[in-house]
Amino acid sequence: MRGEGALCVRSRGFVRWRAACVAALVSWAGGYGAQAVAAPVVPQAQTQPEPQVLEGSESERGGSANAVALALEVENGEGVLLKVKTGQPFFINQIDLRAAVTGVTQDEGVSGLRRQGDFAALNWQGIKQVDQEPVPLANGDGTFTRRRFYREAKWMDDTSIITVWPMDARNRLTGQPIVLNIGRNDQRRPSDDFFIRRLRAIQTTHDCRTLTDCTGARNFTEEALVELRNARTGATPFTLSRDTTQLKLYWSARPGLPYTIPVVQVDKPTYGYGVSVDIKALTPPRFNGTYAAGSQITFQLTLKDGNGKRLHPVGSLPTYNEVIFGTNEPGIQYYRAFFDATTTYYRRKHRERMMMTQLIGPAQKIQPVRSIVELEEFLGPQDVQTVATLDRDGVYSQFQTFPPANDLFGGAFDPTHAGWAAPVSDTWTYTLPANATPGSYLVTVKGRRVYLGEDIPYSRTITLQVDTPKPTQATLTTGPCTSCHSEGGELARLLHASDNRAACAGCHAPLGFELEGPIFVRTHFIHGRSDRFDAPKQQCNSCHLTAESIQRTSKAACLSCHKSYPDSHVKQFGPIESMYVGGGRESFQQCTGSCHKTHPGSRL
Repeated sequence: MRGEGALCVRSRGFVRWRAACVAALVSWAGGYGAQAVAAPVVPQAQTQPEPQVLEGSESERGGSANAVALALEVENGEGVLLKVKTGQPFFINQIDLRAAVTGVTQDEGVSGLRRQGDFAALNWQGIKQVDQEPVPLANGDGTFTRRRFYREAKWMDDTSIITVWPMDARNRLTGQPIVLNIGRNDQRRPSDDFFIRRLRAIQTTHDCRTLTDCTGARNFTEEALVELRNARTGATPFTLSRDTTQLKLYWSARPGLPYTIPVVQVDKPTYGYGVSVDIKALTPPRFNGTYAAGSQITFQLTLKDGNGKRLHPVGSLPTYNEVIFGTNEPGIQYYRAFFDATTTYYRRKHRERMMMTQLIGPAQKIQPVRSIVELEEFLGPQDVQTVATLDRDGVYSQFQTFPPANDLFGGAFDPTHAGWAAPVSDTWTYTLPANATPGSYLVTVKGRRVYLGEDIPYSRTITLQVDTPKPTQATLTTGPCTSCHSEGGELARLLHASDNRAACAGCHAPLGFELEGPIFVRTHFIHGRSDRFDAPKQQCNSCHLTAESIQRTSKAACLSCHKSYPDSHVKQFGPIESMYVGGGRESFQQCTGSCHKTHPGSRL
């Protein structure tokens, strides 16, 4: 952006912008097309309401200690209704735009998006397929689903600007516009307004004959996605005036074609913004504060808003039906990928919203879990799944979803969905193994809350001492993530809002229906595909701390980063079948202990 428009971007730290800046924006936006922006009525100076004081540091809230992280969404050209608290300061933290063409009967890639829908006006030059992946589970009719992923269209790669205009019912400006620079695909810049920027297109084939054969398929969906998340530090705070009834979202890639997001303001909402989680061990420890190997320990969680008000009654959480189908006012969220499919890196993983808990330990033995958790274990009678044992995996771990997996996933397979109506308890019980190694064991709860325009993750980890009062520590072989994850991209704000990486491996075990679960797979894949990761991809010491940490070779370790391997490997180990782990269930087995002791360019 050039000239006076650039002045507005540079001036965005000020709470009040000059009226001249508004005029410059109108002029700039008009330069993209004659109908880009209808000349708005610039409002007179207004008295700003007193902001609500919320818990949280300035860095946690994107640059304003009182501002709430706002999420905006547009689905097939229609802005999704936005309800917000009257008089509350906000900053824009998340934008999701989606255009889709359904019912396509021929395999045309994503060409339908170039002909119809609200993304047809974009510059699709350069688009190409870069990855594909089948869904391991069969569909109800015995067919399979395959997804193909497309990148490198000019609208995906080039710099673009989003401007959000607050307006009344007569299309008059009710406040200063918010200018958001969403940057380029090839690198992060200090001027970017979001830490995460993911623009891509996806073709989904719904009726493949097998996992690898989609010959004769006649049922396709094509979609294009814009995912912008995690506002950079210093995000512009703003407050909507009472007469604001809509937000006009202008995207420079679509000149003259604004989106309208309807706004409803709530004067006295039942709950406050923000979220916290408390974890309490109901089973008391022994006199010295420790638990014995073999103990059963019952825990209870409590979810509260930012003002400390409970989000659920003592003893229970909402049912799955209440959360998914709209009667859950407090904004507690559960897994929803049955209705809005998620795919690591490529599609809406932030909207999966799984709520779950894990136990893992002892801390000094924490490492990736490579044993596959079968679907049958989720559908069985036990609420808690054991995902790792000391004998098999070198570390012990259990986890439980909310609702428990037998209701959550069992309800998806049950035509009556009875499990989705089942009561959900706020307590659960973990069982320590009889051969538990003494040390510190970590118990974590993570989830997401969506309430009056705010869509944020949360997590909490507590420590148990097993058979020793002396704390033990995890030895991590990667880091420091803060080299890149800062200025709005801190791990305490991304993903599950947890910067305790030792507390990740239990939840992130490979699942029979989602093999890419392990953290090392996802980290390799995301950073390997991202053009905004600054270090050379072959330079392992950008993240790895020791040579030993890159010497356990497997398909999952190597092909989660690499897209190919030598013909000799194809002949010996088979072709690449998964963009995430290389092959199938064998992908976590160590290839060899004699080869791959070094990595070219690793600097280790």
